[in-house]
Amino acid sequence: MTSSASKGFRVTVIGNGAAIPSAGKYHSSQVADISGQLFLMDCGEGTQKAMLENGLSPQKLKAIFISHLHGDHIYGLFPLLETLALSQRPEPLKVFAPQPLLNLMDCIANILYNGNGYIVDYKPVDTTSHQIIYENRDIEIWSLPLKHRVPSCGYLIREKYPDLNIHKKAVTEYELSISEMQDLKKGFDLLRGKLSIPNNRLTYTPYIPRSYAYCTDTIFSEELVGLVKGVDLLYHEASFADSDREIARINGHTTSTQAAEIALKAKVKKLLIGHFSLRYKDTSLLINEAKSVFPETEEAIQGKTYEIVQKRSE
Repeated sequence: MTSSASKGFRVTVIGNGAAIPSAGKYHSSQVADISGQLFLMDCGEGTQKAMLENGLSPQKLKAIFISHLHGDHIYGLFPLLETLALSQRPEPLKVFAPQPLLNLMDCIANILYNGNGYIVDYKPVDTTSHQIIYENRDIEIWSLPLKHRVPSCGYLIREKYPDLNIHKKAVTEYELSISEMQDLKKGFDLLRGKLSIPNNRLTYTPYIPRSYAYCTDTIFSEELVGLVKGVDLLYHEASFADSDREIARINGHTTSTQAAEIALKAKVKKLLIGHFSLRYKDTSLLINEAKSVFPETEEAIQGKTYEIVQKRSE
């Protein structure tokens, strides 16, 4: 359990472009900022420059999470790691990715920054499994199996449940001791002789844990619905319009309508879509298609920060 003090939880879209470069667009990358702890989702070409342009220091990164080994999701990783070495980063950096990236990084590390500064701690991710791959006092990060042309996974960040608060009335009514209050905060019932007073009569959860899921690249997957159930913010790629559903399937991608269907079935609070194919000169087509299925849909706008507001439990 974590402290009930208010903490920030925001997501900045660093890049939202598709595989082919275009003017004014960075490739796939998002930063989740949880109370000043930065977690990078994918690292397309130009990510470190775009982070700086958005006031986010690569030096503050706690970990990097790579979805799959296509260039528009990883070609910014190597220069970013080299910059951190040149800047003499003092602490190790965890990089989570499908196993093949680790083989590639062994070669590149020897050329670019072997023995220069900090430790890069590579963590292979099983792209077929939904499991906790990282956690600290405040959050858990889960892998989300995706279905693409190469091994691919998304990532889910969930806040841990906060410490229980004790109703002020209960403190005075039962003249609670310090040890009793400590036990109540841990979820135990109050014992007075043979009488057991249920914990939920004396305590309350101060706020609802927040969550964010990052899902790219993938075909439509019903299995994903249960894994992102009820998240506050879901980013899901929507490379193609619904009229190009078969092209999306062949290329291992999702349409705007399909992304919205996942959001609707999972009952998420807000959906962000991006990674639009360059064939669409007017992307409002994809936005409107998604909104027709799931009204709480927005385009993942490059450079925009999306705040997930902390809400009190009722």
